[in-house]
Amino acid sequence: MDLTAAPSSPAASAAPLKVAVLLASNREGRFAPVVSDWFLSRTAGHSGIETDLVDLAELDLPIAHSYRPDAEARARLAAVSPRLAAAEAFVVITPEYNHSYPAPLKNLIDWHHTEWQAKPVAFVSYGGISGGLRAVEHLRQVFAELHTVGIRETVSFHNAGALFDEQGRHKDPSGCEAAAKTLLDQLVWWGRALRDAKAVRPYGS
Repeated sequence: MDLTAAPSSPAASAAPLKVAVLLASNREGRFAPVVSDWFLSRTAGHSGIETDLVDLAELDLPIAHSYRPDAEARARLAAVSPRLAAAEAFVVITPEYNHSYPAPLKNLIDWHHTEWQAKPVAFVSYGGISGGLRAVEHLRQVFAELHTVGIRETVSFHNAGALFDEQGRHKDPSGCEAAAKTLLDQLVWWGRALRDAKAVRPYGS
């Protein structure tokens, strides 16, 4: 490999970061769309980001039991795998189920490997008294195994159902909006830094 390869151009470095937002819940009657709509309204005002919402409720992936999927699994994965591969960063929006995160999210994670590597991942969680933070702590360990860079700052909604009005607007948004800005600023910094680094030296080489 040519270690003297030129770094990415200033234009490429300044290009908006491609962020896949993973909406983890697929339960009927889920609260997830309220949280994702709120979060995407925050990303819409951030010039450094382009988002792609990956809603697990719209996927129908078979259980990941092998890294050699059959023809049916390959067809289903074709709808989502290229989107993960194209992403330069991830934000996971997750509830907390039984002190952890939803099974469909683990299934999506386990079907993929290189798609996650050397990219930053941030977390937005919601739930009862814990605000989904126990799910986030489990996810940090899983994504670390997949060679991601975890963003320290989170956005968490404790007793989430009481925080939003009937139109999905947060009743007291100052704190969560500030947390979202910090999360996104850190995500963009790491995303651009890793993008530039991989342009000079591919990850793992």
